[in-house]
Amino acid sequence: MNLPSRVTFDPQVMSGKACIRGMRITVSTVLQMLAKYPADTVLASYPELEPEDIRAVLEFAAYLAQERALAA
Repeated sequence: MNLPSRVTFDPQVMSGKACIRGMRITVSTVLQMLAKYPADTVLASYPELEPEDIRAVLEFAAYLAQERALAA
């Protein structure tokens, strides 16, 4: 998979969790908010986020949720 360039991993930022553009905003935080609130509310709560960040989070989550067959 080509990870969205807006999703970054840095051991020095949030212990290496998936974050948005190297900021201390994790993908999981954004996903949890999107599960409860519209994207506009998330963007208003985190003014440093951009609409493209929301799309990158959703693309990354979709990749992680893909079904995979386990080898027997």
